[in-house]
Amino acid sequence: MSTSAPPSTGASGRRLPVILAAVVILAVLGWFGYRAMSPANAAPPATFTLLSGDKVSTTDLKGKVYILNFWATSCTTCVKEMPEMVRTYQQYKDKGLEFVAVAMDYDPPMYVMNYARTRELPFKVAMDSDGTAAKAFGNVQLTPTTFVIGKDGKILKRYVGEPEWDALHKLLDGALAA
Repeated sequence: MSTSAPPSTGASGRRLPVILAAVVILAVLGWFGYRAMSPANAAPPATFTLLSGDKVSTTDLKGKVYILNFWATSCTTCVKEMPEMVRTYQQYKDKGLEFVAVAMDYDPPMYVMNYARTRELPFKVAMDSDGTAAKAFGNVQLTPTTFVIGKDGKILKRYVGEPEWDALHKLLDGALAA
């Protein structure tokens, strides 16, 4: 006859189901978070106020391939990539590409206006004064963050940091030809 004690149902035995439940909940939330920003999803509704005072929305841009570039004048990578963004726009605008450079809410409007004027930015430049556009696009906080949106209004690609230009151009070639 054995004198071993019956299996313990102590604190560690009760923690396992709680830990498993937490892991399952985190996995489900992670999956939904990934799906929310996956390329198969539509661009969220957002309206941008241009430096001219005019407004443009994602609804206005539906049916067109467009780039949204969240940037700031204080962001060294943004400033470094901007000439290539201009060249990309110049290369594709006659094929139908639209472009909106969206300055972050912390960027002083006078800095943005001065930068756009002195660099002769050829595309639409908007201020996200209250941060609602950045929030709509997944709470953008890192700059530059660039979205490529297809004619059907779906996000084709999201870049955080400077894009790989050849890959971006190949993506634009395909999207504009469709």
